[in-house]
Amino acid sequence: MMDLPREPILVGCIELEREEFDLSLLARLAPHLPYVRRYARALTGDQTTGDHYVRVALEALAAGDRVLEANLTPRVALYHVFHAIWLTSGAQLEAPGDEGGDDASQRLMRIAPRSRQAFLLTALEGFTPSEAAQILGVEFGDVERLIAEAQAEIDAELATDVLIIEDEPVIAADIEALVTEIGHTVVDIAATRTEAVDAVNRKTPGLVLADIQLADGSSGIDAVKDILARHDVPVIFITAFPERLLTGERPEPTFLITKPFQPETVKAAIGQALFFHPRNTRKAA
Repeated sequence: MMDLPREPILVGCIELEREEFDLSLLARLAPHLPYVRRYARALTGDQTTGDHYVRVALEALAAGDRVLEANLTPRVALYHVFHAIWLTSGAQLEAPGDEGGDDASQRLMRIAPRSRQAFLLTALEGFTPSEAAQILGVEFGDVERLIAEAQAEIDAELATDVLIIEDEPVIAADIEALVTEIGHTVVDIAATRTEAVDAVNRKTPGLVLADIQLADGSSGIDAVKDILARHDVPVIFITAFPERLLTGERPEPTFLITKPFQPETVKAAIGQALFFHPRNTRKAA
């Protein structure tokens, strides 16, 4: 331990207020913080609330109230501490002003927390069922059961129209097949920013799946900005460059998938994006 200035310290885009920190501990956790923040946002449906849980977990580690399990990898151990905070503190950690909750928060409560966590840990974060069991402190068989329960809840949600923004035909076809398999309708596939905007002008989608780098050198990020300026729809970025979005310098996407992707990861993200979005209860016109 060493003394640091009294002003807040920034760790992985999370501002901490405590005055003493083990810098070696923070260095070990730093590579994993963007991803646990992504996971926390997907779990809670809100960037501010998700970051709040991560902040409290880091403060508990810094204060010595929680420790990383020595028999776990740093990433698994960090998620384990995050879940310990979630289970012991729950709604008491909600950010101020969240009383009552919006539609997404109310829908979130309809899925048991353990089922939701097991599903996200394996399908979105890429943990093995064994690692998820370590994080959650349950048996391997329990994780499989929890995942199945969560998937059943998510599949019960209404299908919607989907716009795919992707310039690689093979990848676009793979994504289209996955989207169709789980009951959604692909209304268009756009390879450029202009094509994406034109597609939305023809028919408003209920979900957008977007790459970052497009065929003519345009940006999927800019295409999404154009779309969101006129329509309130959930967006999932599927990209080989996740670091360009997980910077903490702008509002970050809740749902981000890294290429090459696993089919179950895409399905999980789609289910969660639609589940959490306030307008997901009706199909886009």
